[in-house]
Amino acid sequence: MRLQRVGLSVFGAVVVVSVVLAVATIWLFLTNPVTVATAVNDGNVSPFIRNLAQVLFEALQGLLKYL
Repeated sequence: MRLQRVGLSVFGAVVVVSVVLAVATIWLFLTNPVTVATAVNDGNVSPFIRNLAQVLFEALQGLLKYL
């Protein structure tokens, strides 16, 4: 029984992380399409990753303001 609970917890954590990354990626596509298009066209994904990390960081800061 204990192994099932750990498995569900790990699965839940993976799902939450995946959803957060998907939402942040969609947000970045909608708010900064030029950077995304340039990164995809040039094959250089570092600006995309940098902006994605910035979006996630700002969202985390916004959440921490409420605590």
